[in-house]
Amino acid sequence: MKTLKLMSLLLAALLLTANLFAQEEMTYEEWQNEINRLTQQKAELTKELNALQSDVNSLKAKYEGMQTYEDCMDDLYSIVGASKSDVDDFRNKVNMLDGKINRKESPKADRQAELDALKSNKISALPEFFDRVHNQMQRKLDAWEEKPAEVNYTVVKGDHLWGIAKKEQHYGNPFAWPKIYEANRDQIKNPDLIYPKQVFKIPNLTDEEKAKYEKLRRNYKPAPPAQNNAQ
Repeated sequence: MKTLKLMSLLLAALLLTANLFAQEEMTYEEWQNEINRLTQQKAELTKELNALQSDVNSLKAKYEGMQTYEDCMDDLYSIVGASKSDVDDFRNKVNMLDGKINRKESPKADRQAELDALKSNKISALPEFFDRVHNQMQRKLDAWEEKPAEVNYTVVKGDHLWGIAKKEQHYGNPFAWPKIYEANRDQIKNPDLIYPKQVFKIPNLTDEEKAKYEKLRRNYKPAPPAQNNAQ
């Protein structure tokens, strides 16, 4: 529509120009030549306008024959035997698993099993999901170096559960010592008494346990030092 209006304005400008030339002093021959030039220009513009109108009509016909976006997506979903609700549910599962992988929520084997299940679903072949599920998320899983479920530690002279738990290679938090105690109750009768050469299992903390022991550390207030009163 904007093109048609522009052409109409141009034609009007040409006619106005012709009138202006007619009002100026010129010979009849000059006037006739200008009229012929403008007439030819008008014919060319009219031809171009008709061609543009034909293109507009053709585009309108194509547009009217096109499917809506929703219809196209429904056809695409039907190829993989899914409905819109199935795809929405799959999208939610992908987002949830991607979050678990990004946060490295152990165990890694469970995350891999979940990803394999998503890969086996035909919906993963849709353009929205294919690269993310089959490539990006797998690369993140492959790069994930999972710590072993537990490590062993051999007690040396001067050790105590508080100090072992405080070591950075273990928990980095002395308040987590009960975890070591519970994991080695078969060797530890009294948590205040451990002996060199004992081999303790140091299991990983769950996210819930990490939060619990971290809260204990933040809230800990050491007792004030004893004061000696001068006699």
